[in-house]
Amino acid sequence: MDDMIRLIEPMIPALRRYARGLTRNHAGADDLVQDCLERAIDRWPQRRADGDARNWVFTILHNLAINRLRQNQRRGPHIQIEDAAETVLAEAPAQEQALNRRDILEALDRLPEEQRALLLMISVEGLSYAECAAVLDVPIGTVMSRLSRGRERLRQIIEREVDPSSNTVRRPTLRRVK
Repeated sequence: MDDMIRLIEPMIPALRRYARGLTRNHAGADDLVQDCLERAIDRWPQRRADGDARNWVFTILHNLAINRLRQNQRRGPHIQIEDAAETVLAEAPAQEQALNRRDILEALDRLPEEQRALLLMISVEGLSYAECAAVLDVPIGTVMSRLSRGRERLRQIIEREVDPSSNTVRRPTLRRVK
């Protein structure tokens, strides 16, 4: 134990400088050094006795810093709740997006297979007209006309202009009001 304290204690100022250089934050650097020292003390018996303790402790600090940076990138910036704007804490409801997505998927299911395939290849997969024509082994004009009809029919289905039971277009009826 005395050997460990004798080797680690003089490194603390250098560890703090290195941690501050990595994090650019005094409080974060101090937390990082504390975690590093805890890990070094906890795993002291696991280190190689012939290895340099300084390199080993700095490696622990560096790896902890990298892990924290990656974690912060995944989580996003940390802000105090008192300092946060209301718009940061609020989230738009996702129900409408889910309903729209469901409606689009249902409308796609109602399309004829050749129109659905073209819409998916071009809109979702990003294939060109020529690539779609090669995949389906049809002329490029056929691709364009099927795509045009598919887009129009999809629009009609989404806007509820097509009767799903008969697949016929519902025409709006005009009434005379007296």
